[in-house]
Amino acid sequence: MGKYFVHETSIVDDNVKIGDGTKIWHFSHVQSGAEIGENCSFGQNVNVSNNVKIGNGCKVQNNVSIYEGVELEDYVFCGPSMVFTNDLTPRAKYPKGSAGYKKTVLHTGATVGANATVVCGHEIGEWAMIAAGAVVTKNVKPHALMAGVPAKQIGWVCECGEILDDTLKCSKCNRNYQETENGLKEEK
Repeated sequence: MGKYFVHETSIVDDNVKIGDGTKIWHFSHVQSGAEIGENCSFGQNVNVSNNVKIGNGCKVQNNVSIYEGVELEDYVFCGPSMVFTNDLTPRAKYPKGSAGYKKTVLHTGATVGANATVVCGHEIGEWAMIAAGAVVTKNVKPHALMAGVPAKQIGWVCECGEILDDTLKCSKCNRNYQETENGLKEEK
């Protein structure tokens, strides 16, 4: 067994990999085939479904279910009660199983705010930020700030989380960015 913490009220199925330093709190369930990186934190009542891949340093707040087909790269933040889907046309009578799930990827550093929904089959770019309550229905560019229903881009955010002004220079950490066709790119 690795050097991670699982609260006594939580269940971790067989055939699960959990990295050192990860903490799984009250009433959570990690299902078979899931892989969780190092130094992650899972709040109360989190479900990690079969075969889900989660990178290092991720923080998943209370009441989040990460369904099969969803992948979190490193340092992804999932706010309280945010929602993932994995099937665009679900029917109780006609289940599709894992072969019918749409892949959803949250790239390094992405943040999804409380009560937001990420409709399956999309990618959220590196360091993008989804506002609380937003509904993501399309791919999100790196560093994009998205809000609304459906979510629309309303600005850009720095890697540190600060909202950028038109100069694309962060007033907090002094990073400089350049806008490209595919989102922001940090100038080195």
